[in-house]
Amino acid sequence: MAAAVREKTRLQNESDLESYGSSSESDLERAQYARRKTSTRFHRAKAPSAYSSSSRETSGSHQHLLKTSSNRRKSRFYFYRIPQKVVKYMCWALLSTIVIFVLCLIRASYTSSRQVEMGTVEKSPPKPPPWEAFPFLKRYHGGIRSLVPKKENVPEYPHDPEERPGLVKNTSNSARNAKPLPKSVSFDPYPKVEEGYAGKLECFLDSKDTVRIPKVHYYEGVMKGLPDAIMGSHEVLGLRDDICFERFGRLGPYGYGYSLKRGGTGAGLHGDREGAEELWTESDGISEVDYSAIKWAKVQASCAKKNAARFTPTEQAGEDTFLGLNTDQEGALPGGNADDKSTDTEIDRTVGKRDTQHTPAAANQSAANPGSANKNVTLLPRTALLIRTWWDFQYSTEDIIYLRSLITELSLLSGGEFIIHFLIHVRDDNVPIWADRKIYDRVLENALPAEFRGMGTLWSERQMGLIYGGIQESFFRDLPVHGVYRSTFMPVQYFSHLHPEYDFIWNWEMDVRYTGQWYHFFDRIRKWTKAQPRKGLWERNGRFYIPSVHGSWEDFKQMVRVQTEMGTDSPNNIWSGLKAPTGNPIPGANPTQPKADTPVWGPEPPPDVLTDQDDPRPPTTHEKDRYEWGVGEEADLITFNPLFDPDGTTWFFTEDITGYNTTASLPPRRAAITTTSRLSRRLLTLMHHETVLKRHTMFSEMWPASVSLHHGLKAVYAPHPMYIDRDWPPSYLAAVMNAGRNGASGGARTSVYGGREHNFKGTTWFYDAGFAPNLWRRWLGLKVDNDGGEREEVAGEGRMCLPGVLLHPVKGVELVVEGGKMVGEDGDGGESEGSGKEGEEDTV
Repeated sequence: MAAAVREKTRLQNESDLESYGSSSESDLERAQYARRKTSTRFHRAKAPSAYSSSSRETSGSHQHLLKTSSNRRKSRFYFYRIPQKVVKYMCWALLSTIVIFVLCLIRASYTSSRQVEMGTVEKSPPKPPPWEAFPFLKRYHGGIRSLVPKKENVPEYPHDPEERPGLVKNTSNSARNAKPLPKSVSFDPYPKVEEGYAGKLECFLDSKDTVRIPKVHYYEGVMKGLPDAIMGSHEVLGLRDDICFERFGRLGPYGYGYSLKRGGTGAGLHGDREGAEELWTESDGISEVDYSAIKWAKVQASCAKKNAARFTPTEQAGEDTFLGLNTDQEGALPGGNADDKSTDTEIDRTVGKRDTQHTPAAANQSAANPGSANKNVTLLPRTALLIRTWWDFQYSTEDIIYLRSLITELSLLSGGEFIIHFLIHVRDDNVPIWADRKIYDRVLENALPAEFRGMGTLWSERQMGLIYGGIQESFFRDLPVHGVYRSTFMPVQYFSHLHPEYDFIWNWEMDVRYTGQWYHFFDRIRKWTKAQPRKGLWERNGRFYIPSVHGSWEDFKQMVRVQTEMGTDSPNNIWSGLKAPTGNPIPGANPTQPKADTPVWGPEPPPDVLTDQDDPRPPTTHEKDRYEWGVGEEADLITFNPLFDPDGTTWFFTEDITGYNTTASLPPRRAAITTTSRLSRRLLTLMHHETVLKRHTMFSEMWPASVSLHHGLKAVYAPHPMYIDRDWPPSYLAAVMNAGRNGASGGARTSVYGGREHNFKGTTWFYDAGFAPNLWRRWLGLKVDNDGGEREEVAGEGRMCLPGVLLHPVKGVELVVEGGKMVGEDGDGGESEGSGKEGEEDTV
C-alpha cells in the first residue's frame, strides 16, 4: 500500500515538472511579478515579532536590512525581434549603397575635372559678349569715287562717345558719273643710294634684262568717312596713311586683271574696272608681264648676284645635314630642284652658301658703282623670309598672286635685300626625306608650283626628333613636343644653323595679306624697332597702344613708366599671378604681391640658371639711363602682337614648358600670339643651343620671346595699325585689351589672352580674327554675307581703296577666273586656324 502511494506521488511530481517545463515565458513572468508584488506588500507590512506565539507566523530574519526602492520599474515591455538573418541582409544592402554612392562621387569628380582640362564642359549657352551689341561700322566699304584728302576726312570711328559723325551714304550712280576718277600714281618706297652705301642695280624678270618689273599704284587721299586704326598707328611707325590702294593698282603688276592669253591669271575681269588699264599706259613703258614662263628661283638668284657687293660677307655655311647627303650639289642651298641642274646649282651656290670672298659679279658691281670698293662702304645685312607651307598645300590663283608680290617687292625691287624661301612641312613621317636624295627631290618637285621650284626646303617632325633628341616628351594637350604646333621654330633654328649667312630670318605664313606695299611696311618696321631704347621696352611691349585713349607715343611711354614704377589701383591686380618681389621691398607692402613692378633691365634668367657671360649687359643702372641704351641696335625679335606675361592668365599654353626646373616656380617668360615674326641669327643660335644642349623648349608662341628675356636680347612689339569692325567705346576697348596687371595686357586672370580672346574677333590681326578675311574679300570685290560684289560697286562709289592694313588669317579665297567659276563666293571668311589640318602650319 505504501509502495503504491509512493509510486503515485512520484508520477504526480513528474507530471508537475513537465507541466512546469512546458509553461510559457509569460507564466514565469507572471509568477515572478506575483512574487515581487507579495514581497513588496510584505515589506510594507509591519515587521513580525521575533517572539511570536504563533508557529505559522513567518520570521523577518531573512529580510534585507535596507528596504528596496518603491520606484522600481513595475513592468517590462518586449517588442517584436527581427530575425538575425534579415538584419544581416539589411546591413549588407546599406553598406553596398554607401560604397556605390562614394564610387559615383569619385567618378563624377574625375569626369568633371577631366572635362575642365579638355575644355569640353557642356554648359548652358553663355550670354553674348558685350561687343556684339555694338553697331557695325559702314565706311570701310566706300569706294574710289569718294576719296578726300586725309586731313579733310572725318573718320566714322573713333569718335567722342557723345558725338557720332553722320553716316555717309553711298554715292548714287548719277553723282558718281559727275565726279571724274582721279589718276593713280606708281609707288616707290625704296631709298635712294646714300653716301657711304653701295649703289643698287636694277633687276629684271628675264635673263636678258629686257622685261622690267611693274610697280604698285596708289591713289591720293582716303575714302570719305574711313575709320582710323583703333590700335597701333601709321604715324608712329612712319607708314603712309594719306594714300590708299585698290585691287588693280595693288595686284595688277602680278597678273591680276588681265587674261591668261596675255600671261595673266585670268582673275579680276569682272566688277568695277574703271581706271584699271592706266596701270599699263604710263610713260615708263612697262607693259603687261607674261608670268607663264617666269622661274622665280633664277630671277631671284640673278638679282642677288648683281647686288652682292651691297651686303656683308657671309660665313661659310654649315654642312647640309637636313638631308645627310650633299654629293651632287656641293654648296647648294637645300631644296634645289633636280631640273636644269647646271643652272640651279649655280643659282643655289650664289643664293644659299656664298663664299666669304667677293665673286666676279661683286667686282663688276664695284666697277659699276664708284666708291663701292671703298673699305668705308656701309654694307647691308642679309635677310631671309621663310614662307611656312606644307607638301600638299593647294595653291589657288590668289595665293600665287600673293607669293609673286612678296618676291617682287621684297627681293627684286630692293636689289636682293631679302631672299624668299619656302620651308615645307612633310606631314607623313614615314617618308624618309633625310635618307635619300631621290626621295627628297621627288617630294620637293611636287610640293611647289612650277614657277617656284628651286626655292624650297623640306622638313618633317620625325626629322626634328632626330636632330633635337633627348627632349622630355610630355604630350601637353595630347600634342608631341617635336610637332609643328608646339615647336614651330625648330626647323627655323636648324635652317639658321645651316645658313649663318642670314643675319635675320622672318618666319612668315601663307595666310597673311597686306593691302599696301610690302617693302614699305618691312622697311619702316625695321627702322622704327631699331630706334627704340631699351629702357621701359619690355613694359611697353606688354601693352596695346590705343592713340585715341593714350595720346601720342611719348605720352604712352610716360604712362607706362608711371604704371610700372608706382603701380595702379586697378582691381585687375587682385587676379594677377603671385610673384616674389625683386630688389628692395617697399615698406608696408605685401611681400608676395607688391603694387609696383620691377622693370626688366638686362637678362632675366630662370632662378636656378646663371646668366651667360656673353649676354648683353646694361652700361648703367636703370635710373641713370636717359633712354640711350638700345637706340640704333637692331632688334633680335620683332612681333606684331604684344609680348605679354602669361603668368596668372587663363592662356591655354602658359605651362607648356619642357626641360626647365619647375619644382619651385616656373621660369620667367613672355609670349606673343601668332608666330609671324623676325628673329636675329643671335637669337636663333641661342634657341638652337638651348634645345640641343640643355634640352629646353616652350610652346611656339612663348619660345623666342622667353629666350630673349632670359638672355637680355632686344625684343620689340611693333604697334602696326589694327582696325575693328564695330563701334566700340575707345575707353572700354582700352580697358578690355589692357586688362592685365598694372595696365598691361597680361599678368592677371582678367587678361584678354585665354578665355577672353573672343574680343579679337572683330579685329584685322589675330590668329582667328573674323574681320580680316571679310575685309580682304570685300576689297577684292567679292560678296560677304550677301553684301558687296560687282553690282554694288558699279551702282555705288566704285571699288574699295584702303591704306596699308596687315591682315590675318586669310584662307581659301577663290577668285573668278577667266572661263571658270568661283567657289564659295558667299563665304563669310571667318575660318580660323583651328579648322582642319590647314591651321597647323600657321601655328597658332
